[in-house]
Amino acid sequence: MSSFYSLKAQKPGGQIFDFADLKGKTVLIVNVASQCGFTPQYKGLQELYTKYQDRDFVILGFPCNQFGGQEPENDAGIEKFCTLNHGVTFPLMKKSDVNGDNTNEVYRWLKDEKAGILGLTRIKWNFEKFLVNKEGVVVNRWASTTTPAAIDAEVAKLL
Repeated sequence: MSSFYSLKAQKPGGQIFDFADLKGKTVLIVNVASQCGFTPQYKGLQELYTKYQDRDFVILGFPCNQFGGQEPENDAGIEKFCTLNHGVTFPLMKKSDVNGDNTNEVYRWLKDEKAGILGLTRIKWNFEKFLVNKEGVVVNRWASTTTPAAIDAEVAKLL
């Protein structure tokens, strides 16, 4: 894929989410899981989304079960868990892989655009975050340990 806006992702139920719809928006993309030590970050992500959604800020969650089997639910179970336990209203994509041969196209592109520490591209764990500016450029990547509150100021600068 040549640009952020040419990407597509599958939503639960099989509908396609077209990234062309994100033109002019600041986007945070996070691989998420329901049974992880970092799962409480859902609350912080929702707070960030609520704070800035009216300023063309979008969060996209990509559920993934590649790290310790910490996302065993199906798409319906994930949505129910996120809504009931964390009040999540930002879009969640269909559960998919972020590493390996079956990596979804969004994560393949993100990792090519912004390597992690020591130039490694693989996603190390749940709740890694990629921030994409209004021009579709990946401007930052954070490890799982970085909380949504810790990136608030950087998100605000891009809005």
